[in-house]
Amino acid sequence: MAPSGVSPLSQPRERTGLPPNARFGIGPRRYRRIHVDRGVAIRMSDGTILSADITRPAHRRGRPVTEPLPAIITLTPYNKTLLTRANPLIDLVGVAAPLVDRLVAPSASGRAGGREMLRALSGGTLDAVRASRTLIARGYVHVNVDVRGTGTSTGRMQIMSDREQQDALEVLSWVREQPWCDGDLGMTGISYLAISALQAAGKRPAGLKAVFALVGSEDPNKDLTLTGGVQSVFTPFWLLAVNGLKWLPSAPGLIRTGAAPRYLYDRITSPVTRLGSLFGVLLDAEHPEHFIQPDAESRRARIEDISAATWIHGGWHDVFDRSPTRLFGRLALSSGAKQVVVDDGFHINPGSGFGALDNPQRLDQLQCAFFDHWIKGIDNGIEDYGPVTVRQLGTGAWVSRQQFPHPDARVHRWYLSAEATGTASHAAADGTLGGEINARATRLALPRRRLPLPSQSGSLMLMGVTTLLGDSWTSDDRAAQGPAVVFTSAPMTADTLLSGAMNLHLRVVATGADAFWAVTVCDVAPSGAAAVLTRGALLSSRRALDEDISLYIDGELIAAEHPLTADSVCAVEPGVPHELDIDINATEAVLRAGHRLRVAVTRTSWPRHFLTPAVGRKIKEQSILLDPRHPSWLSFLAVDATAAESAAG
Repeated sequence: MAPSGVSPLSQPRERTGLPPNARFGIGPRRYRRIHVDRGVAIRMSDGTILSADITRPAHRRGRPVTEPLPAIITLTPYNKTLLTRANPLIDLVGVAAPLVDRLVAPSASGRAGGREMLRALSGGTLDAVRASRTLIARGYVHVNVDVRGTGTSTGRMQIMSDREQQDALEVLSWVREQPWCDGDLGMTGISYLAISALQAAGKRPAGLKAVFALVGSEDPNKDLTLTGGVQSVFTPFWLLAVNGLKWLPSAPGLIRTGAAPRYLYDRITSPVTRLGSLFGVLLDAEHPEHFIQPDAESRRARIEDISAATWIHGGWHDVFDRSPTRLFGRLALSSGAKQVVVDDGFHINPGSGFGALDNPQRLDQLQCAFFDHWIKGIDNGIEDYGPVTVRQLGTGAWVSRQQFPHPDARVHRWYLSAEATGTASHAAADGTLGGEINARATRLALPRRRLPLPSQSGSLMLMGVTTLLGDSWTSDDRAAQGPAVVFTSAPMTADTLLSGAMNLHLRVVATGADAFWAVTVCDVAPSGAAAVLTRGALLSSRRALDEDISLYIDGELIAAEHPLTADSVCAVEPGVPHELDIDINATEAVLRAGHRLRVAVTRTSWPRHFLTPAVGRKIKEQSILLDPRHPSWLSFLAVDATAAESAAG
C-alpha cells in the first residue's frame, strides 16, 4: 500500500483554454531578405555609448523597407557581434535540423536527456534567441544592444544595476523615435537577456506591448548565485566569460562611431568586473557577497507592475528552475496576457521537440504569434492558449490548465524514519518516507564523502550538455546517492500527481559552527532507477524564515522563504539540535503506480553548490535527528493523476 494522505480528485474540472499542441497562424513571409546596420551608436544620458545591431526586413535587392514597423529589442552582456556573425552557422543548423529530428527519436522514458538536447535544434529555439528570421520576414525590426561595459559598448559593466535598467528605458525610447519604428515595441531574450526584459517591463516604458522571456529568473540570487545561502560554481565561470567577451569589440563599429578612445579608457580602468569580490568570497566567510545585499531589491524585476503581455518559458531542470511558476503567479495580468510554458528541459534546450505532432508549436512560431496578437492586434487565438502549459515529469505528457499548482492538489505531510525499506542499499542510509511518525529515536550521520561527478544536479549546472553522456547524468541518480541519507516511500497504489512546491522540515545537529543540507526529490521506478524531480538546499545559519512571504496552505508550510541577509543569520551551536525548513522548487510530476517517492539528503551538491574554503572550514560533522517528539517531514501538494488528466483535457 502507498503511504496514506494522497486522495483522488473530488470533482473533475472543466478547461476553457486550448491544448498544448494548438497551432497558431503566423501568415506568409512578406520579406525574403534582411538588412543589418552593425554598430549603431545609442548615446545614454550620462554620455555612455551603447552599440546596437539593427536587423530590418529588406526588398529583393537588399534595400531595407521604408515603412515603419514594430521593433523587438534584446539587451545582452554576451557580445551581440558574435551572435550576429554566427548567423550563417545558425542558418546551416536550421537546414540540417529536420534531418536530426528524423534520426533522433524522442526519449522513451519521457525524461530530459541527450536525445532532447539534440532535438532542440529543430524546435525553433535558435531562431527565437537571435534576430529572428521568422519575425523579420513578417514585418518586425530587431534591435540587439550590448549592455554598458560589454561587447562594443562603452562604460563599465554594472550587472543588472539601476543604471543598466535606466539604459534599457533610454534604449526603448530611442528606438521609438527612429523612422523605421512605428512606436510599438516588444522585448525578448534568453537567460540574462530575459531578466533584462522583465526588469524593463516592470517599469512600464511607453510603447512596450509584449515580452517573450526564455529561461529567465525571478530572483537570480535565490535561484542560482546564492541558493540557500551557498555560492554557486556557475558564478566565477560566468564572470570569467562575460569579462572575456567584453574585450572582443567590433573594431569597425568603434571607429565609425568615434567611440574607440572611450572604449579603451573604460576597459583599461575596469579590466575585470568583480574580481576582488571573487577572491573575497573564497577567503572570508563573512564577505558581503555571502549574503543578499541591500541593493538586491532594486535588481529584481517588479513583476507585479508589468502591464505588457508576458510569456514565461522555463525548464524543470533549468538553472533558474525555481522561477517560471513563481513569475507566472506574480504577474498581475489577465489570463492569456500572461502565459507560462515549462518543459522537461535544461538551460540551453528550451523548445526541444517543439513542432512535433503532440508537442507545442515551434518556439519561434509561438513567439511570432504572441507578438502578432499583443503588438499588432492580430486575432490568431493565442490569448486562449494555456495559460499554464507544462510537461509532466514521469510521463512526458503535455497538459494545459488555468492555474498552477493543480487546483485540486491538496497538502500532505509524510514523515521521515530510519526504518529500512531495502530499496537503497547503494546509499549511506536507507530510511522510510511515510504517513506515520516512527516511535524510535535515531541519529543518522551524513558521511563526509564527495558526490560523484555524474549526477542530474551536475547536468543542471552544466546546462544539460552532459545528458549526452548517459543515464547517470539525467534519468538515474543512484550513483549520486552514495553519500546520501535517503528516505523512500512504499510503492504508489495508483498514479499520483505532484504539483507545486515542497518543504522539507528537518531536526538536525552539527559539531561545527555551520552545516549545509542539499536535497533532491526523486521518482523511483520498480527497476530502482531514481529520476530527480526537483531540489533544494540550505545552510543552517541561513535558516531564518520570512513569515510574511512564506507560503502556507491549510496551516502547512509549503514554500519557505529565507531572507539570506547578514542581519538574519542564525547561530549554530555545536552539539545543540536545531530545526530548519528547506524550500524545494516547484514541480509537476506523475508517480506511476508501483513507483516510489524518495528524498535524498547530502552535505554537498557539487557542482550545483560551492562551499568556499572560508565557509567549508566552519562545517564538521552533521546529522539528522529522527525524534518522535520533534519529527521531520516532507510537506507537498498531490492529487490523483488519472482524475487530474481528465480535468486538464
